[in-house]
Amino acid sequence: MLSRAPKPDDGSARPIAIRRTDLLAFSLVGLLIISIIAVLFLAKAFLLPVVMAFVVGTMLSPAANLLERYKMPRGVAAVLIVGTLGSAIAFLVGLIASPVLDWSTRLPELAARLKDRLHVFDYPLALWGQLQHFLGGTNFLSSWHMPDVDWVKPTVEFLTPTFTEFLLFFATLVLFVASWRDLRRGLILTFADHQARLQTLRILNEIETQLGHYLLTVTMINTGLGIATTLVCVLTGMPSPAGLGALAGALNFIPIIGPIATFAVLTTVGIISFPTLGDGLLASLAFACIAFLEGHFITPTIIGRRLALNALAVFLAIAFWTWLWGPMGAFLASPLLIVGLVLKEHLMQDNSPQLPGD
Repeated sequence: MLSRAPKPDDGSARPIAIRRTDLLAFSLVGLLIISIIAVLFLAKAFLLPVVMAFVVGTMLSPAANLLERYKMPRGVAAVLIVGTLGSAIAFLVGLIASPVLDWSTRLPELAARLKDRLHVFDYPLALWGQLQHFLGGTNFLSSWHMPDVDWVKPTVEFLTPTFTEFLLFFATLVLFVASWRDLRRGLILTFADHQARLQTLRILNEIETQLGHYLLTVTMINTGLGIATTLVCVLTGMPSPAGLGALAGALNFIPIIGPIATFAVLTTVGIISFPTLGDGLLASLAFACIAFLEGHFITPTIIGRRLALNALAVFLAIAFWTWLWGPMGAFLASPLLIVGLVLKEHLMQDNSPQLPGD
């Protein structure tokens, strides 16, 4: 009996088989990621100010290097830079806190005024309620009321770090900036191989350059946005224009979410402060135009392709770090994403062939 000759391999695609070792490796990596996230969440009180100090300190290191070239001791330069940063933050908080404290004492009055201004939406909301009733749904708008002021205290506690976290942040920041050169040298000399040392040096240099460039560029852009918002508020007659401009500049450090929050604040303040809805929306609509120009033309042009981040990646990073560490995590999202991209470029170089259509 003649045996049938095997058919030659025609190169057709075969199903991918996952081996037990691969499945075990994926499971271990998944458990490692879950463990790291759990540690980051549970140790937030310690890790958040320390990681914030490391990131901000890396951003400020070029300024310390510049002062060191002018024969200023590294420790004195660190204290001077951190003191200047603290003064700028205190000034910014003062501008924002003054109108916030004034409005917080009038919350019931402002809530009633806002509800009165929103009567223009009564007819559309009534139609929506009738449509829900016709479709068999529940009309939640009929039982909706303005929220009580009990949420103010927990909100402030969530948005503001504790005094201990502030102290840990500034102390770590001063020591990190003062000893960054020695830390770099110690980290590089950890590796015995010459090639590994060179690669570590390149990674640290690029992280320092990218973060420093990011901080300088974003600070200048956000300062300009805050000034433009202040001018818009002055021209439209909004109350506390300096505080609203400072708020717009500070929130713009959080991409995507910051401008949306500023637009919501300007809309609410405008509706409360002006007798007509059209006058109340002037400032928020003007800010929306400014933010659109800044986000789609000015920032991409100034930052360039080198620091251009994918919008989806930025949004997911902000969502993750905000869930994990709150507002400070949202601020850290973009810098940590830049650090991750730098590490990926150096440690996971892409040598794969180009796909058709790319």
